[in-house]
Amino acid sequence: MATIRQAINETIERVRIPTPTRLRDLIRQIRAARTAAEERAVVNRECAYIRSTFREEDSVWRCRNIAKLLYIHMLGYPAHFGQLECLKLTASPRFTDKRIGYLGAMLLLDERQDVHLLITNCLKNDLNSPTQFVVGLALCTLGAIASPEMSRDLAGEVEKLMRSPNAYIRKKAALCAFRIIKRVPELMEIFLPATRSLLNEKNHGILIAGVTLITEMCEKSNDTLTHFKKIVPNLVRILKNLILAGYSPEHDVSGVSDPFLQVKILRLLRILGHNDPDASEAMNDILAQVATNTETSKNVGNTILYETVLSIMDIKSEGGLRVLAVNILGRFLLNSDKNIRYVALNTLLRTVHADISAVQRHRSTILECLKDPDVSIRRRAMELSFALINAQNIRAMAKELLIFLEKADSEFKAQCSSRMVLVAERYSTSVRWRLDTLLNVLIAAGNYVRDDVISSTIQLILNSTQDEQSYIGVKLWDSIHNLNACEDKQPLLQVAIWTIGEFGDLILNADRIEDIHPPNESEIVDFYQKLLWSPSVSVITKQYALVSLAKLSTRISSKEEEQKTKQIVEAFGSHLNIDLQQRGVEFSQLFRDYSHMRNALLEKMPKMQINRSSLNGNGNDGGSGIGLYDDNLVNNLDLIENSLDDGDNLIVPNNKINNDSNALLDLLGGNDDDILSNTISLNNSVNKLSSITLPTSITTTTTASNNNQDLLDLLGGLDLTSTSTPAPTAISGSTGTPTTISNPNSFVISPTSNLVNDLNEINNQTTAITTSSSFGGLDNLLNSNPTTGSLFSDFSSLNNNEDNSKKLTALDKDGLFVQLVTKTSSGSLQIMMIAVNNTLNTLEQYLFQAAVPKSFTLQMLSPSGSSISPGGTITQEMRVTSSAKAILRMRLRISYTVNGNPVLEQTEVSGFPDALE
Repeated sequence: MATIRQAINETIERVRIPTPTRLRDLIRQIRAARTAAEERAVVNRECAYIRSTFREEDSVWRCRNIAKLLYIHMLGYPAHFGQLECLKLTASPRFTDKRIGYLGAMLLLDERQDVHLLITNCLKNDLNSPTQFVVGLALCTLGAIASPEMSRDLAGEVEKLMRSPNAYIRKKAALCAFRIIKRVPELMEIFLPATRSLLNEKNHGILIAGVTLITEMCEKSNDTLTHFKKIVPNLVRILKNLILAGYSPEHDVSGVSDPFLQVKILRLLRILGHNDPDASEAMNDILAQVATNTETSKNVGNTILYETVLSIMDIKSEGGLRVLAVNILGRFLLNSDKNIRYVALNTLLRTVHADISAVQRHRSTILECLKDPDVSIRRRAMELSFALINAQNIRAMAKELLIFLEKADSEFKAQCSSRMVLVAERYSTSVRWRLDTLLNVLIAAGNYVRDDVISSTIQLILNSTQDEQSYIGVKLWDSIHNLNACEDKQPLLQVAIWTIGEFGDLILNADRIEDIHPPNESEIVDFYQKLLWSPSVSVITKQYALVSLAKLSTRISSKEEEQKTKQIVEAFGSHLNIDLQQRGVEFSQLFRDYSHMRNALLEKMPKMQINRSSLNGNGNDGGSGIGLYDDNLVNNLDLIENSLDDGDNLIVPNNKINNDSNALLDLLGGNDDDILSNTISLNNSVNKLSSITLPTSITTTTTASNNNQDLLDLLGGLDLTSTSTPAPTAISGSTGTPTTISNPNSFVISPTSNLVNDLNEINNQTTAITTSSSFGGLDNLLNSNPTTGSLFSDFSSLNNNEDNSKKLTALDKDGLFVQLVTKTSSGSLQIMMIAVNNTLNTLEQYLFQAAVPKSFTLQMLSPSGSSISPGGTITQEMRVTSSAKAILRMRLRISYTVNGNPVLEQTEVSGFPDALE
């Protein structure tokens, strides 16, 4: 009777509770909403109802409500309030409730939620359930949401299930172990014994799970990789059975037996055979069988072949097998599917270094891909084409790539043109062919040419013979004098007018070349006039043209044309552009007041070499062109500024002072009352010169106050616009005799400077400056740290053995010997720091810092370099003055890098001469 009464009460209770909306009805309502606002109204109304049922502890319809909540969650609406209800469903004895509960846990829970920890006990109970489907639910959920703590708690349970007699559970447990190892790799050892036995299974699902688990283990640990080397014969046997087995409806996919398992095994073989000759030998035969027996008419077969090629290229395979792999990729290139062609090109690009001769056989097919309408395929084909270039095929490949460059999209032109320059320089055997190639690159790429192409072309022309210079000059003239639209050929114009200005005499006297008549003086001057007043020509090109025209005026013989060039130049004296204006003014003075010096100042450049260490093919490599007019009066401003921006060939300051106040206080001695004033040396300050670039030193003196803010200012607040007048800079002439320039800053061309007034002081010294042995020649002036001129007029005798000189050892440690050579002169102490590298390694980023007490003033010049080769030296000059009687002591901080390891040394030096009173 009690049971009947209870059933009646439950029936009555169900009648009282309104039946909730079914999931399918909710979906219909949401899909029927015409606007986003209507959809939100339906969702909000349903969420409010679900919350009310959760508060009433309605266990009858909880499963249905969670299902609707998960659908709402997938639409992007908040559903976090159903997390605890999901836990209640997982604890239910009913399978349908558990299924929805675990699904909700996987969607709504993660390790950032506190509720996440409450499900661990429920998972442990269900992992030990006698029902395989309940165990499967728990394993899936654990694999999806396992945190490191949960993984450690339940790893033992998963390992036991991997030995279960039930194949369904073993497969689920293996996949769960795979997820656990990804989260917590140190738990790998627990699963090793059970994992090995998975390869003996006949069930393909367990085999795939086992191979996946072993692959993950081998990728995570080298020790595990060594442990599993012995399973290579087992994998070979399984793969062989798959290939030779007959038709199996259960595993057949488009005529291929279980391609998923084959791909997994091939990937594992690739990992096991990498850099292992023995393992590679064991799998060579099976890889050859897979490559030859796989059906290629369907995409499934292409997938297996692709994985086979990757395995062959990654292991120590035989040469014939590698050729077979490359031939497979060659067949892929002929496939009509764009994805397969892209994969083939990408793989060939990664493996071309392994067997370039085999890839060369497919060169024609690769070049055909340059015409593909797909931009990704064209990009990969271009990169692969450059990788295939050698000395034998350079001419044929360059011809094809020039055709591609001419028709290529703008995004390809910059990279393709730069790489064309590099390969032409590397593989060309004829200078004339290389000149023609660079000319074609300039014509085809237009304004997309990078600065490195311009500078490389100019350097090549400069270093060529006179016959080649006249040849390329005439061809450049032919390519530009009939241009109707100049705006899209600015780099070509720049190279052409530079060449005409530099070698105008050779071009005017050249013979007829390939039906091209050399120009006469009138044609060239008229072209310059048209060019300089054309609104479509950029300012940079006009800068080139003005300098070129000034040089050309010394190459022509006609007085009438020379007068015409003078008028063109003078017209720019009132130009709106300040750079063109000052060029026009200064060149006009050369024509009027200093005509006797014009030929010497505007003579031809000497041959030079350009430092290409910064050319990496990425971004703007414009630094290569610096110094194109360094031995003449006027430099190319654009190239100088580009180089200053990029920092490629100009001297980069190496005194990178740390702004941290603690580092300074360490150097100065903490909070000692005898805290100092320190002078920070500015390394190799470089003026942006429109004329010849001279190494001018900038010395700034900073006096510290007693507070820490002033100490920080020593490092962070240095005023580069100090009004202190720099001392004269010594410039060594060709004979080695120092020639002192009274005002080095007069070389800076600015609207307020008068360059020509100072030219009398350096007449006939221009060539000596650029070729001086003291500066290491023009290359050294451009590409290394030039020796800085002395700040002190009599400092050249510092190292002489005079009575008032004294040598102090500052540091002698780990092969680095630092000595201070002092000399007293007129109330000041002159010091030369000499650092000698007695090690076998190069000391890089060498930085010398000094600090003196506050009663002294320290001035430092730039060091002679930033790296010390074995047996080499670095010098740096200093001067100390004093305003009161005091004993000089100097605290030094010396830092450098050796073999990539930073070294920092600090020391204090005393015993200086008492001659500062």
